Amino acid sequence: MNLEFERKLPIPKQVKNRYAINDKLALIKKQRDEEIKDIFEGKSDKLILVIGPCSADNSESVLDYIGRLRKVSDEVKDKIFIIPRIYTNKPRTTGEGYKGMLHQPNPDERPDMLKGIVAIRELHMTALKDYGFTCADEMLYPENHRYLSDLLAYVAVGARSVENQQHRLTASGLNVPVGMKNPTGGDNSVMMNAIKAAQSSHTFIYRGWEVHSKGNPLAHAILRGYIDGSGRCVSNYHYEDLVRLYEDYEKSGLSNPAAIVDANHANSGKKYLEQIRIAKDVIYSRNHNNDIKKLVKGIMIESYIEDGAQKIGEHIYGKSITDPCLGWEKTEKLILKLADEIE
Repeated sequence: MNLEFERKLPIPKQVKNRYAINDKLALIKKQRDEEIKDIFEGKSDKLILVIGPCSADNSESVLDYIGRLRKVSDEVKDKIFIIPRIYTNKPRTTGEGYKGMLHQPNPDERPDMLKGIVAIRELHMTALKDYGFTCADEMLYPENHRYLSDLLAYVAVGARSVENQQHRLTASGLNVPVGMKNPTGGDNSVMMNAIKAAQSSHTFIYRGWEVHSKGNPLAHAILRGYIDGSGRCVSNYHYEDLVRLYEDYEKSGLSNPAAIVDANHANSGKKYLEQIRIAKDVIYSRNHNNDIKKLVKGIMIESYIEDGAQKIGEHIYGKSITDPCLGWEKTEKLILKLADEIE
C-alpha cells in the first residue's frame, strides 16, 4: 500500500474519558435533544435554525460568534430553536483545500489529526459549557462520529457522501437527527433512498466491531440545490419544490416526514446575501401551506462575524476561509425578522 502510517490515534472512549462532560452538561444535552425531537415529531411547531460559519476554523472567533448567538437565541426562543454550526470536517470536491479543524487545528500549519481530535472536542465542549449550546457538525468520516457523539445535537451528511453505504448505515445507529442532503446532481430519489436506509435497522462493521443498529426515525432530507448538466446552480427551496418533496414522502411511507432547507450552496449559487431572501421565502411557504409547515422543520444558514470570505493567511478575524458567509449584523437582523414572520 502506498500509505505511511504515522501513529495510532486514541479510540473515542479514551478521548471522552480524558475530556469528559459532567452530569450537568449531560442533562443540558438531554433536554435539548428532547426539544429537537419534539420539533421533528411535530409536537412543537418551533423552527429549527442551524446557523454558523461554513467551517469552524478558529476557536476564539467561533466562540465569540456563538456568544452573540446565545443572546439573540434568548430573544426568539418562543419561535426559533437555534443549533449553532460547528463544522469541523470539510469535504473537498477534488481533495484539495482546507479540510477543517479536525485536519488542521491551525489552518497555517501542517495537518495534525491527533491535535485536531482534541481541538474539535474542546470546541464543542466549550460551546456547551459556556453557552448551553449543543451544536451541529457534518459527518464527513463516519468512524469519527463517536469522538463527539455525547455532544452533538444534529448531524449532516453532505451531498457528496449521501450515496455512501457507511454514512447511511452509521446514520441508522445515531440517536439525534441526521440530515441527508440531496446529491450535487439533484436526484431526490438518491436522498430519499438514503433516508430510508438511515431509518432502517442494519448489521454492519463499525470501528472494527460487528454492530446492529435500530434505525433512526429522525433521519430526514436537506434541500441544498444542485448543479445541472451545464454546470449551472439550480435551486430547490421554492414552494413547488417543497410540495414535491412532501409528495415524495407521502409515496415513500417513511416515518416523520421532515426537511431542512439549506439557504446557501447551490440554492443561493454561493451568493451568501441571497440567504436572507431565501430564508424569508421558506417562511412564506410554511405560512401559506400547512403541509409545508409540517414538512419543513428548519433552515440552514452560513453565517459568521464578517461578511464574505478570505484566503487562508489573511487573518481577518471572524471571516470565513471557505464559503462566503453572512456577517453578524445582517444575521442578527435576519433572525429577529424570521421570528416576527413565523406564524
